[in-house]
Amino acid sequence: MANIQSLRGMNDILNEDSKYFTYFIENASRIAKNYGFSYIETPILEETALFKRSVGESSDIVNKEMYQFIDKGENDVCLRPEGTAGVVRSFVENKFDRAGGSYRWFYYGPMFRYERPQKGRLRQFHQFGCEVFGQASVYEDANIIMMLKDILDFFGIKFKLQLNSLGCPTCMPVYRENLIKHLTSFKEELCEDCNRRIETNPIRVLDCKNENCQKLLYNAPKITNNLCENCDTDFEKLKEILDFNGIDYVIDTNLVRGLDYYSQTAFEFTSDEIGAQSAIAGGGRYDKLVEFLGGRETPGIGFAIGIERLLELIKIKEQDEEIIYLGAMDEKALNQLTKIANKKRETTKTIMEYTPRGFSKHFKIAEKHGANIVALVGENELNDNTIYIKNIKTQEEKTIKVEDF
Repeated sequence: MANIQSLRGMNDILNEDSKYFTYFIENASRIAKNYGFSYIETPILEETALFKRSVGESSDIVNKEMYQFIDKGENDVCLRPEGTAGVVRSFVENKFDRAGGSYRWFYYGPMFRYERPQKGRLRQFHQFGCEVFGQASVYEDANIIMMLKDILDFFGIKFKLQLNSLGCPTCMPVYRENLIKHLTSFKEELCEDCNRRIETNPIRVLDCKNENCQKLLYNAPKITNNLCENCDTDFEKLKEILDFNGIDYVIDTNLVRGLDYYSQTAFEFTSDEIGAQSAIAGGGRYDKLVEFLGGRETPGIGFAIGIERLLELIKIKEQDEEIIYLGAMDEKALNQLTKIANKKRETTKTIMEYTPRGFSKHFKIAEKHGANIVALVGENELNDNTIYIKNIKTQEEKTIKVEDF
């Protein structure tokens, strides 16, 4: 009988990857909390309509990539392809849109898209994201960007920040018509996807990765030249805040992000250290999304980080965390060690080996666990109510009373 293997593009996270994965989650969460965010968790499975209305029926995610099916209750459901829509659904369902005020949430977890697996792009992948509701100020746009920069800086990840404004319902329709006129003039030369997008959502043509299309789009009208007074003022203010805080960026007028719900500020962090798939994080403002999903009009902005893309770039900082390895050299010592382990775990990460072993074998196992303190109990220590300890870093060793340990 053949062994059952994981599905294509759905990988286990273990060994070295799990160390970097948990290190990222712990520290990104800590930074988010420092910025005033609290944790939210939404279901992995949602109604398909949620993503059709938010992400957009013209998007590749909805058209090509969703894991969509009819469940046993005849409900049209899908595995979430991204995190923002579920958070907005929760915001509306729990009537926060009617309560007023501002809300800041962060989340992390698996997302699902049926696409061709490649380095840093999987069918089940993980995102860390943050969403803000009730803050229309452009200072919040800057705050979100600075927070994302702080996260990447903490992990030692080099990046470039790309910035654009996608306008609003006042200036976007005029730009949309100008863009359609321009694209129609060489429509036959564009790829099949671009021709479909001209009819459904022409802004998405700018996001095409086809090399020929990119050349044809070089002289396309720029949204930043068509912004209304309010959008233009906000965009200039955002650049001013980033300049004042010493944050480098480049304006990319073709940056539209892959989701239909963005308006005004859009941004992307890229890295040239991960090959062709250079985007490592991105986001933007979505002031109409709450309304699209049945809530009261509420400003919103957020970002998401693709965790798998970062794993090989993360640099773990040297920490002074104490990890204790407890081992028995005599089976009679196991009960004593269990009691010691329970007490030490109140304050310190403690690993206990249940099989009595020789001195050198214990040290080899402790090294695999990354322990820096080895504590052993044998027959002599048991009789004397003592414990042998050695600090692997300093090589200091001594035998002390169990109470002192």
